Amino acid sequence: MSNRSLTAVPGVLAGHWTHASGTTGVTAILFERAATAGCWVPGSATGSREIGALDPTHLAGGVHGICLAGGSAFGLAAADGVMAVLESRGLGFDTKHGVVPIVPAAILFDLSVATARPGPDGGRAAAESASSAPLAEGAVGAAAGARVALATGTTEPGGFGGWSEAVAGFTVAAGVAVNALGSIRDGVTWVAGGDPDGAPPAAGDWRGQTTLAVVTTDAPLDRAQCVVLAKMAAAGMARAIVPAFTPFDGDIVFAASTGSGPALDASALAQLGHAAAVCLERAIIRGVTQS
Repeated sequence: MSNRSLTAVPGVLAGHWTHASGTTGVTAILFERAATAGCWVPGSATGSREIGALDPTHLAGGVHGICLAGGSAFGLAAADGVMAVLESRGLGFDTKHGVVPIVPAAILFDLSVATARPGPDGGRAAAESASSAPLAEGAVGAAAGARVALATGTTEPGGFGGWSEAVAGFTVAAGVAVNALGSIRDGVTWVAGGDPDGAPPAAGDWRGQTTLAVVTTDAPLDRAQCVVLAKMAAAGMARAIVPAFTPFDGDIVFAASTGSGPALDASALAQLGHAAAVCLERAIIRGVTQS
């Protein structure tokens, strides 16, 4: 596989917009047709929009894009630009008054380094740049201002990473903006920060962390199975980030399927979910080592 990013999955387009300062940005993931999607929210300090549309009982039934942004809650406005691009292409939930693109969004906190806040223009630029080409890694897009390892009392650059795997005739991929309180490790090797054991910094110094992940696959899944896929993928966060899912992290894992046909059985879903966790773990490590 020459493309190991989110766009290794057929029907998935993705692009970044990075502010000229290099301190904040937007990442847009678009679907060539409405994707079945779900999410898992292990974080306790989230900032999000349209998460309700991912509930298996929601009327919309599918999503047309996902927007990740810096800028804390201000960055949620970037989704307006993503919606505008999708609407211009006639992609959205069909109503008799026109299409309404369904674009769940999530943000991370980069205000400690950012010199600007992403808005609709940044979202539009990210969406317009979205393609099936391999998605860039490092200090780009939503992760341009990302930091990690605050639990050690210092900070190091975070970043955007991706990875994909072939499993049971399908492809599963993960893309992630890594902005974690914890340190990042690859097995037993610390690749960003170090062992956070010992006296932590004051709580006020911990605020502003979030790791945002998107998992895509061409395996046919229903909406409840997308939630399971996101939940299983989150294990990759816990393997790579130490500590993970703290009260100060706003972690979210989105999962989207572009596949069609009968949904996978439970055994195949378990295999896919394990592969998703492997992909997310590897993507997190790449996010900090490719910066």
